[in-house]
Amino acid sequence: MLRFATNRDYSLVGPEAAKAIETGLANGEWYKSPIPRKRLKELMARSDGPALRDTAIWLGLILAFGGLGIWLWGTWWAVPVFAVYGVLYASAADSRWHECGHRTAFRTVWINDAVYALASFLLLRSPTAWRWSHTRHHTDTIIVGRDPEIAGMRPPQLIIMVLNIFGLVNVPQSLATLARYSVGRLNAEELDYVPQMERWRVQVEAIVILAIHLGALAVAVATSSLLPVVLIGGPNIYGIWFLWWVGNTQHLGLAEDVLDHRLDARTVYMNPVFRFLYWNMNYHVEHHMYPMVPYHALKALHEEVKADCPPATPSVMAAWREILPTILRQLNDPTHFIRKQLPAGAGQLAERAGAHHG
Repeated sequence: MLRFATNRDYSLVGPEAAKAIETGLANGEWYKSPIPRKRLKELMARSDGPALRDTAIWLGLILAFGGLGIWLWGTWWAVPVFAVYGVLYASAADSRWHECGHRTAFRTVWINDAVYALASFLLLRSPTAWRWSHTRHHTDTIIVGRDPEIAGMRPPQLIIMVLNIFGLVNVPQSLATLARYSVGRLNAEELDYVPQMERWRVQVEAIVILAIHLGALAVAVATSSLLPVVLIGGPNIYGIWFLWWVGNTQHLGLAEDVLDHRLDARTVYMNPVFRFLYWNMNYHVEHHMYPMVPYHALKALHEEVKADCPPATPSVMAAWREILPTILRQLNDPTHFIRKQLPAGAGQLAERAGAHHG
């Protein structure tokens, strides 16, 4: 991963990793808001219905806008059509990738795995490597030296963040990573969380994903047309902005090294269209607290625990209004972060919460 110098070592093989283990932050016991056992069991119930409906709508829209874009190719009318296609292809794929990676979206395991593989392909991700990366993210959320998916390092990597509105760092980096996987090479951090028995899958998946994208590129060259790469792969450039806009609200600017998701994650209210595209990942505190609750039950879970959590952020815009001043201040003061306030009567913080912050 491309990184500029930071005050702390965010790699998984540096001194912060050893420190997290020594202090008990690694594999720690996280705070969970109390829910009656019977109610939690109801919320965790699996069903194929909601995800089959939502996946059919999602794929139907991708096919419809893709077909319309092909029909209109060569005219200016294709621009707004592909703008929508790109968001459906790239940005909306991330939440499908995420929920199916947890195997909670569908009751049927093979459907979870099939949609997960498709979404991983759309996003230029190795299904196996990213499954293990995300498992670690949930085990050690925003624990420095342990979590491979920390997007908001301190001081912030502002240039990289801005370029990634259009995937200008992530896409080349993803292709380079897949190329490395295709020859069987995992770096030291990946070797830390991808089990030995799974590593062959990483290589095979990378070869398949690269072969299809190189095929699209070859067709584009042969036909002297950009259309094949606009349809396949290209949306990770022109359609990823929506994921950047909503996805960065999950943890950015919040506490590091706390064993309490109420302090290191953010729940943001969104309109129904955003929630469809994002599959309710705006209820992010709740998702981290109870990751086995399916996406379609997260709103109900939010109602159960909200009295024990900081007030939800009222909108994406409101989230960015607190994030932007924070990350700008972190450029000069990397110790600064947003201290979420718990309501009166809320459960006690995890024992080590805030132990590493002044």
